[in-house]
Amino acid sequence: MKKNKIIFWIATSIIFAMEALMPLATLLFAHEYFNAGTKPLGYPDYFAYALIICKIMGATAIMFPKLPAKLREWAYAGLTFNLIFAIISHLAVDQVVANVVMPLVVGVVLGFSYVYAQKITARNEE
Repeated sequence: MKKNKIIFWIATSIIFAMEALMPLATLLFAHEYFNAGTKPLGYPDYFAYALIICKIMGATAIMFPKLPAKLREWAYAGLTFNLIFAIISHLAVDQVVANVVMPLVVGVVLGFSYVYAQKITARNEE
C-alpha cells in the first residue's frame, strides 16, 4: 500500500509541476513566452490562455484525493486529451520528434498517476 502511494505522489507531483506550475510561472514571470508552445502551431493567443487555465485547474484537481471521484476523472480526461492533441498538433504541423516526445512522456507519467490513484482508491474501499 505504501509503495502505491509513493508512486502515485511522485507521478502526480511531476504532473503538477509540468502542467500547472510551469505554465503558471511562465504566465507570471516570463509573460512574453506564454504562447511559445501554441503560436508555432498556428493557434491564437487566447487559446494559450485557456489552455494554461485548464491545465492549472486539472493538475490541481488531481492533487487532492479527497475531491469527488467524478471531478478527478474529468481532470485526468482533460489532461489526457490535452496531451493527445499536443502530439497530433506537433505531428501535423512541425513534425519535430522532440516536440512529440515530451507530451508522450508526460502522458506516460499521467498514466502512472491515474493507475495508482485507482489502486489506492480500490484499496481504501475494501
